[in-house]
Amino acid sequence: MKQRVTLGLFLLLAGGILSCANPDSTKFSSAATQGGLTEVELGRLAVQRGSNPAVKSFGQRMIEDHSRANDELKSIAAKKSIALPPDINSDQKATKDKLSKLSGAEFDKEYMSDMVKDHEADAKEFENQANMGPDADIKAFAAKTLPMIKRHLQMARDVANQVAAK
Repeated sequence: MKQRVTLGLFLLLAGGILSCANPDSTKFSSAATQGGLTEVELGRLAVQRGSNPAVKSFGQRMIEDHSRANDELKSIAAKKSIALPPDINSDQKATKDKLSKLSGAEFDKEYMSDMVKDHEADAKEFENQANMGPDADIKAFAAKTLPMIKRHLQMARDVANQVAAK
């Protein structure tokens, strides 16, 4: 009898653990959310403070694409009861503060340099999640979003080269 109770308790606990979101999926979802929020906020700065039309256009693209991706991730997270951060983290705030003090060509160069670095890191994280993510829905989101991230990276490199040449 004691073994049955122990086994039953074990199965109950195991079922509860298995139904929770995987910590790796939660960590990825939180980081992707904050990254997406940052892209939108910095994109707004690019539209306002950039001087090169390509930088402004890139910023607008970040606002549109990352807003859509953020909405999709929020929907997935809500279904899985994953609490997502409501705001960007302190490092991202520092980048935003730094960029908000710049304008014109100086802003353009710094913003595009940051966008290249950020999208390089994002591409690695999304590719890792798309290939090895433990949660099927979040893995599918990463796989679906990865081509967008790679397009953004190529665009960021192209615009960064354009503003560096001036």
